[in-house]
Amino acid sequence: MAVTDELPDQPRWQGINHLALVTPDMDATVRFYVGVLGMRLVATTMAGPMRHYFFEMGRGNTVAFFEVAGAETFSKAAGGPTDRAIQLDHISFDVPDEHALEQLRKRLLAAGSEVTTVVDHGFIRSVYFTDPNGIALEASWWVVDGTGRPSDYNDPALFGDPDPVPAVVELRSGGIIDMPRTRLT
Repeated sequence: MAVTDELPDQPRWQGINHLALVTPDMDATVRFYVGVLGMRLVATTMAGPMRHYFFEMGRGNTVAFFEVAGAETFSKAAGGPTDRAIQLDHISFDVPDEHALEQLRKRLLAAGSEVTTVVDHGFIRSVYFTDPNGIALEASWWVVDGTGRPSDYNDPALFGDPDPVPAVVELRSGGIIDMPRTRLT
């Protein structure tokens, strides 16, 4: 009998809920991801003193950024080694509902892994844990799913930053006015 046979059912993964990255400039980030890449901004919130914004890549799947004042940025070719700090904060896997989130939590505990209680962020609920490499992981389900539908930048359930960056104000007024230019390294 496999050790996994003693665990609760496997999670019903649906994709990446969000990949959380760090930026020192949320305004430029909004302008690039919405204006340049064409992703929709689907939610904004505050995580303590940091802005936390979510950009849709597909239904239920987003890339998110924490704004960390003074964070150092750098350029490096994809897949290339570096001796610098990495800009990945954590990866959040998407689950379909609260039951699946609770089942995953039970499975992690049964496997001897540390895991948080369910954390309510308003529009998503999550649990946090790590992999054996120390990579911070999260599993989340959308309580109010801002993906797969038009954005309502005045919806306080999804756009809760009380002092949004200028690019969000522009989106509320009809669209991004100015976009950053980037270059390859």
